[in-house]
Amino acid sequence: MEPIQNQMGMLLKGAAFAADRHRHQRRKGADAIPYINHPLEVADILANDAGVMDPTTLLAAILHDTIEDTPTSPEEIETTFGRNVRLLVEEVTDDKRLPKDELKRLQIERAPSLSPSAKQIRIADKISNLRDLVCNPPATWPTRRRRKYVDWGEQVVAGCRSVNKRLEDLFDAAVQAARQHI
Repeated sequence: MEPIQNQMGMLLKGAAFAADRHRHQRRKGADAIPYINHPLEVADILANDAGVMDPTTLLAAILHDTIEDTPTSPEEIETTFGRNVRLLVEEVTDDKRLPKDELKRLQIERAPSLSPSAKQIRIADKISNLRDLVCNPPATWPTRRRRKYVDWGEQVVAGCRSVNKRLEDLFDAAVQAARQHI
C-alpha cells in the first residue's frame, strides 16, 4: 500500500488533470456550472457519503468522464495514473459515437458485469446527476424527459446493487427527491 502522502498527491493530480481537461465545459443545467464540479462531486459522494476509501476508485471517479468528454486517450490516463485507473475509467466510459438510445441500453445491459469499483462510480454518478436534475435541471428538458431520466437511472443502478448499501440508500433518496420535485 502506498503512503497516504502519495495517495493524496495522486488524487490532487487527478483533480488538476480533470479540471484542465474539462476547463471549457459546463453542465447542462440552467446555471451552467463548471463541469469539473460533477466529477469532484462523484468522488466526494463516494468518499464522504459512502465511505469508499480506495484511492484507485476515487481517482477513477475524478477522471470518469475525461475519455468520454474530452480529447484524453486511455493511454494518457495509463501513462499518468497507471493501468488500474485506466481500466476503471474505461469501464465507465460510454462510446459517444453511438446513438443516445444505444448508449442508454448498453449502460443498463452492462451494469451487472461491471467491477465493484465501477458499479460504485456508476451509482455515485447517477446520484450526482439526479441531484442536478432536482436543483439545476437543464432548462430545455421538459418534465417527461426528466422522468424518463430517473426511470433509466433506476434501471442502470438495479444492475449495480449489492456493492455499497450506503451508496444505494443515497441513490434511493435521490430518486425519491427527484420524483417529488418533478
